[in-house]
This record gives sequence, structure tokens and C-alpha cells, in this order.
Amino acid sequence: METAKRPEWDKVLVDIVDYVTKYEIKSKLAYETARNCLIDTLGCGLEALEYPACKKLMGPIVPGTIVPNGARIPGTQFQLDPVQAAFNIGAMIRWLDFNDTWLAAEWGHPSDNLGGILAAADWLSRIAVAAGKPPLTMKDVLTAMIKGHEIQGCIALENAFNKVGLDHVVLVKVATTAVVAHMLGLSREEILNAVSLAWVDGQPLRTYRHSPNTGSRKSWAAGDATSRAVRLALMAKTGEMGYPTVLTARTWGFYDVLFKGQPFKFQRGYESYVMENVLFKISFPAEFHAQTAVEAAMILHKQLAEAGKSADDIRQITIRTHEACLRIIDKKGPLDNPADRDHCIQYMVAVPLIYARLTASDYEDDIAVDQRIDVLRDKILCVEDPAFTRDYHDPEKRSIANGLTLEFNDGGKLDEIVVEYPIGHARRRREGIPLLEDKFRTNLARQFPPRQQQRILDVSLDQERLEAMPVNEYVDLYVI
Repeated sequence: METAKRPEWDKVLVDIVDYVTKYEIKSKLAYETARNCLIDTLGCGLEALEYPACKKLMGPIVPGTIVPNGARIPGTQFQLDPVQAAFNIGAMIRWLDFNDTWLAAEWGHPSDNLGGILAAADWLSRIAVAAGKPPLTMKDVLTAMIKGHEIQGCIALENAFNKVGLDHVVLVKVATTAVVAHMLGLSREEILNAVSLAWVDGQPLRTYRHSPNTGSRKSWAAGDATSRAVRLALMAKTGEMGYPTVLTARTWGFYDVLFKGQPFKFQRGYESYVMENVLFKISFPAEFHAQTAVEAAMILHKQLAEAGKSADDIRQITIRTHEACLRIIDKKGPLDNPADRDHCIQYMVAVPLIYARLTASDYEDDIAVDQRIDVLRDKILCVEDPAFTRDYHDPEKRSIANGLTLEFNDGGKLDEIVVEYPIGHARRRREGIPLLEDKFRTNLARQFPPRQQQRILDVSLDQERLEAMPVNEYVDLYVI
């Protein structure tokens, strides 16, 4: 007979909470990267506001609701409760699939956590100011970002939620719950309760990311996860109980119910590794396993022009790639919506070969009707290179390699173009950061007049000044 005695907490939960409450981030590189991550992520959200499908989801649940001292939503006039604010911010920053990425056994976008982090920090700061107390600073936000990245990314290193059909946003919910609960001032026991609630929660299926069900939920799934995290942290603050063996309980725990009975594996302890090595999407709003393929396609477009040829002259394109790419974005057949197209490597290679570009608008219907894209897609063959797959998983490399070879109708061909590391990779930081800042400037210009853009830039590009700034004052810079 099973004992009803309350068990000790699962070690996985304890390790997360001890890291959040006790570990001091000392890495200068982590804070610098977090600042770049912050501006890039907010910029992605500002660009997404240009798309009606995203903008219709913004605002309060009940139209017209205004929350005194609520969190403000960048690029809008909304002021919301922290739960709905987290959804708004989380949805807009993920909408175009253009924020940062982490690739391992599980993939995901650690900056998705910013939805809950920024909403909670802004709300707490406005409440504090109203009560005559000091607000949180942007360094607090950067610290929470580093720790959110680390929790999500370290669990993802060895544990493939995608292989059991679960979406990676479960890790957004867990990581955001932990760091927001700490930000709220919860005790260690209360944070353990909150994190257990995140694991016991219903977890989303990946079906909205894959044929035949690919759809726009993948653009707001992270917003949903990060807002749920804020809600659970607030519930734990009221004294709501937790579930110590939520992962390991026989029959009823996460491992037995949702992870085929297998415990999580860990490659390393929590420090600041993930933020320091996170992948930025700088040049193209493309699913990250295709970033290097798009970069290679841009090179080949130039070579096509130099050879006096066009996409019409191509007989076949071979993409030498890694296993994860084949599993996620190797697609044939009709692509019914932008969410389908930005997860199809054939589409993401065909567009730059024809147009010499790949932008968020290139996934919309008015571009997709170009018959040349589908003709070219049918000529693309993807094959796995086991060496590329090994390097993808190698902790010292973490490459995302793709090699493209073009063969022509007349029997000729171009030499294969191989790109191992995309421009947003840690190995190309010196090359990438100036372009990331340019991307931020472009996105600011989409929503704000020149003087407001400059005020944001003056703070955002200055590490010391940004870290010292009250959260509410920084967020106010983004108010329309």
C-alpha cells in the first residue's frame, strides 16, 4: 500500500529554486548579451505590431479595462494586469519567429520568458513608486532574463519534449514561474510550490507546429505560457500548496504520464551558459534550423546572376543538413498560411533564390501566390549529413550547418555553399552585434518618431545607464 506521507521535493525542482534564489550572476558577458537580447526581443515585438493577426490579440481580455499601476505594453497605449500583460508582450515578441533561439535535444526561444519578466517587473515597479518605495531596476530584469534563459536552456540540452509530442513552451512556463516568483518576493517553499504548479499544469501539444495542423497558435503559445507562469506565481504567493513529487510520482507524475517514464537528464549545472551562447536571429525571420540555408541561398542568388542564370534554369537543389532540420521543417505539399511557410525549409530557400531577400512579409499570401516558389520547392531535396547532426549536438560547436548545391537544366552546377554557423551564433558575435543594433533601429522606426527613437537608443545601447534605470521609466519610453 502506498504511504500518504508527504515526500521530499524532487531534486529537479530544488535545483531550479536554489539557482534562482542563491546563485549570483557575475558574468559581464552574460549581462552584455542580456542587454542585446532585451533590445532585440522588444524590437521583434514592435515589428509584429504591424501585422493585424497579432495586433488583434493585444489589449485586455475585457475591452476597455484599465488597471491602475498596471504593466504597460510597449508600442501601445495598453496598461494591463501582469498576467494579461505577459500574454501581450509574450505574443508580440514571438509572433514573427524573429527572437532568439536555443537548439539542443529540445529547441526553443528563451527570450519568450521576457513576456512574464517584463510585465511583472513593470507592475511591481509601478506599485512600489505609488507607495513611495524604490522600483526594480533594469538590472533586475537582465538578471531574471539570464536565469530564465539558463533554466529553459539547460533542461533543453538533454531532454527532447518534442519526441513525446509536447511543445517546448512548457519550459517557458517553468522558467518564467521560477524567476517571477522570486521577483515577487516569495519564500523558498513558496517558489517550490509555484514551480511544481507549472509542471503539474496541462502542457500544450506540438500539433500546431506541424502538418497538417500548422497554425498561428505557434505565434502566441509562448505568450500563453509566460502569462500562465505569472498567474501561477501569484497563486503561490497567496499560500497555494505545491506538489513535491510532481515529476517522479509513480503513475501520476510528469515522467510517467508525459515523458515515457524517463527522468530528465542534465549536462551541466545552472550558471549563465545559455545567455552567453544564445543564438540571435539577425538577418532572417526564419525557423533557426534554416538560417544557414537562407544565408547560403543569398550567396547563390548572387552567383546565379553572375553566371547569367535565374531560378528558372535550376533542375535540382540539394540541401545537405542535420537531422533536426529534417524532422521539423522539411515539407512537401501545400502551405496554407504564414505559420506553415516559415517552418518549411524549401520555401525559405526558394524565396531568396528568386527575390534575393527573406522578410516577414514574404510569408504572406501576396508573395506565396508566386508560382515560381512552388516550382522551385518541388526541385529541392533535403538529405542528412551525420557529421552535421553530430556537430549540432556537440557542446563545443553547436553548429546549425546547411550546404546547398544547385544543378542546372543544361547539366552544369555551382559549387556547394556550406554555412556552418549563422550570423547570430556566439562564434560570430563581433560580426553580428552591429547588425543586431541596426535591426533594433529599424524596428524602433516602425512605431516611434525620431526623438522617441533616440531616447530609447541612448539608454538601450549604454550598459551602465540601462542597468541603473527604473523598470517603469524604461518601459515608459516605449509608450505610444
